[in-house]
Amino acid sequence: MPTKVSDARCIDDDDTGDAAQDDAVSLRRGALTAFAIFVIAHVALMIGLASPPRFVFDEVHYVPAARQMLGLAPAAPQLNPMHPPLAKELIALSIRTFGDNAFAWRYPGTVLGALAVTAIYLCGLALFAAQWAAIAAALLAFFNQMLFVQARMAMLDIGALGFSLLAIAAFLFGFRTRRPQFLFALAGALFGLAVACKWSGLFPLLTALLIVALIKLLQHWQTSFGDGEPTDWYQPEQWPGLRWTHILLCLVVMPALSYLATFIPLHGLSVTAIFEAQRRIFADSITTAIAGHTYMSAWPSWPLLVRPVWFLFDRASDTDIAAVVLLGNPLVLWPALPALAVCVRDFIATRSATAFLILAFYLGCWLPWALLPRALSFLYYYLPSATLASLALVHVLMRMPRWAMWSYVAVAVAGFVAMLPVSAAFIGTTMRTFTRLMLFQSWI
Repeated sequence: MPTKVSDARCIDDDDTGDAAQDDAVSLRRGALTAFAIFVIAHVALMIGLASPPRFVFDEVHYVPAARQMLGLAPAAPQLNPMHPPLAKELIALSIRTFGDNAFAWRYPGTVLGALAVTAIYLCGLALFAAQWAAIAAALLAFFNQMLFVQARMAMLDIGALGFSLLAIAAFLFGFRTRRPQFLFALAGALFGLAVACKWSGLFPLLTALLIVALIKLLQHWQTSFGDGEPTDWYQPEQWPGLRWTHILLCLVVMPALSYLATFIPLHGLSVTAIFEAQRRIFADSITTAIAGHTYMSAWPSWPLLVRPVWFLFDRASDTDIAAVVLLGNPLVLWPALPALAVCVRDFIATRSATAFLILAFYLGCWLPWALLPRALSFLYYYLPSATLASLALVHVLMRMPRWAMWSYVAVAVAGFVAMLPVSAAFIGTTMRTFTRLMLFQSWI
């Protein structure tokens, strides 16, 4: 039998001591598994991290900004003011700890990437209440290739991903309880840290806020399903003690406080300087005066993996190359699309809470890109949705025999291993292998 995780339908205030004891055992096992997943993912992501020993892709923007925070570069002009500071502060902390080298630049990404994989495991526990299903979701997220590549770069997106997924996990556990205030406040603080890495962290925060607001409005209107089920995404009696003031404090004030706190090391308590920093970030976010880029792609093409981003392509000789491409594992992301279609069907046909939550955060992290006026966008903007897609796959695979689940995970691992020559620079590959892996002209 799968290990159960506590939610409103498992443990109530008047449950027996035996149920509480079983729940404590489940929580202990879940915590130990989460810790093990973090350690294993962290160690795996660090292998060959310092290769190549020079800047790759947008590291040329963020590492110098981190150096400037440490006084290793002139204080003016401010470098990379168009993004919030937290991810760069973490890179600066790593440089101070390990020295100014490629390993130090990229090390924070391995921590945040491992946290992202762990967070998917926690999301799986909250959604499926089954240990094996949650572990499968974490494995699919790791072997998705996109997270692996991004976690080994000194860029901002992995910070936004790690904190966002932890926040989503806290939110999902809160969604299942009668008194979610603490978990929603924790989610709010983590969402604020995600936004402090990159403003795209606003997307899952707004999604969570809209979910809560929708449910509270339906309750205010005394809406109910005529044939209500415990698995419905909406329950008229859900969160009886949650007030609008709680929602405001947890999902507006708390994110704002944790976000603004990350500017203090850079600007002190100067309200004027912090406000000016927000103005600068906002101006850059809406600008359309940006030159095109070889690897830019439009948001509708991301789920289909039409145009990857080449972070590195170095020729060691006429036949040997070192390459890093951010593409995503086609054996994970292409099957995720019909799995998401099944989630749509389950949401409509059975009002499934699990399907609703998966769809809400998947779409909430992806579709807002359609509303932004700037034309310059890349496949790695799809990283949060691509990572959350592993939950949709598990949602479908849980209906099959358990061997089918693990067989599919093995297929995902095989796809990941096949792509390793163009995922990790320290491995290296040949032009022949490169040509064999690039299935479409648009991938080159």
